[in-house]
Amino acid sequence: MAEPIISVSGLRGIVGESLTPEIAVRYALAFATTLPPGPIVLTYDGRPSGPMLLEAIGNRLSELGREVFDWGVAATPTTGVLIKRLQGAAGGIQVSASHNPQEWNGLKLFSNRGRVIASSDGQNVLQSYRSRQIAAQGTLADIHRLNSSSSSSSHMLLVMGIITPERLRRKRFSILLDSNHGAGSVLGRKILELLCGQINLLGGEPDGQFAHPPEPTAENLASVLPKVVENKCDIGFCQDPDADRLAVIDEKGRYIGEEYTLAICVNHVLKHEPGPVVTNCSTSRMTEDLAKKYNVPFFRSAVGEANVVDAMLEHDAVIGGEGNGGVIDPRVVLVRDSFTAMALILDAMAERNLPVSVLADELPRYEICKTKIELPREKLAAGFAALERQFQDAKVDKLDGIRFDWSDGWLLVRPSNTEPIVRAIAEAPTTAAAKSLCQQATAALSAA
Repeated sequence: MAEPIISVSGLRGIVGESLTPEIAVRYALAFATTLPPGPIVLTYDGRPSGPMLLEAIGNRLSELGREVFDWGVAATPTTGVLIKRLQGAAGGIQVSASHNPQEWNGLKLFSNRGRVIASSDGQNVLQSYRSRQIAAQGTLADIHRLNSSSSSSSHMLLVMGIITPERLRRKRFSILLDSNHGAGSVLGRKILELLCGQINLLGGEPDGQFAHPPEPTAENLASVLPKVVENKCDIGFCQDPDADRLAVIDEKGRYIGEEYTLAICVNHVLKHEPGPVVTNCSTSRMTEDLAKKYNVPFFRSAVGEANVVDAMLEHDAVIGGEGNGGVIDPRVVLVRDSFTAMALILDAMAERNLPVSVLADELPRYEICKTKIELPREKLAAGFAALERQFQDAKVDKLDGIRFDWSDGWLLVRPSNTEPIVRAIAEAPTTAAAKSLCQQATAALSAA
């Protein structure tokens, strides 16, 4: 049997192949051994295999004496809110494979702070999982199976607290929300109907029967783009299955994408609450430019939500996130949150009386190129040395892989944890310039 993909914050695999209930339970038990006393929150993102995995995990945790609160279908950021709001909660598990196809599933691990666990805690979980030690039997504890519709109330109140709802209600924007049969509709429908009235909802049943590939890229959303214009909507919002990422379609049916999600939100937040900003090192420099505009500190973290949150806490950031459409606002929850992103973008549109197309077009403009390059791990050091010789005119940063910065662009090369490849991401003022950086990196690594 193939091994699941395991990281310091969770695991994922193909159900029935690299991921079985037995593997999920063993990983959940390994996580539980690292937690303090207290109940554990369980949720899933709507995939058909979610209830099976959730039930297996909940029953085994109960047998070990861990009280379980099973909220059923909920978005990943809502899971973080539930943990924070449940008195004495030890942590939580979200059963989700994020943007992977339907046959995949996985587990995301949360600490008692309502955030994805830090890398150091994840290492402890991995050590426990690989040791294959079986926890001792405990006293059977309660499993509270709760209605998923009740999970969103606290989250909605927190989101409403960071915007001006009355102003939005007066605007009565017409919204298209594509939840694509993931968990996003549970809270997304409530928030948007409360703020804007009637919405056009696609994939509102959270059953995991995705109408299109679940990652909200331009290619995957080709069937959704024209619906924004056909329904005369002011904006289109597209979530991934666990609703921690958001892509935007403007009123013209143009895919604005995920990188602009974070930048629009940062621009709006810094206008009202200037303060430190954090993104990971693979995110567009639009956010860095905005930090300079508002004269606030800007910090980069290694790739990964847990690393972004660590840096946000260290620097007391007012907002942070990743260029995959993941916005993290600590006033709501220390988790990437599509609902926070939707609310902030609508609030910016209402406050400035501008369409989202203008909010996007006024931002600094860059183009991104991404590619994969074959490189065995044993050649990594030589490859990175070759890159440094190739790009001697750049500022070098080895926080995560190796990154090269120029005044008008950057290149990041990171090794894969699961394949003998490196991933190169370049950003520049033009597509041709970004592609050229990736091509130069490919040539340098191939010759190493």
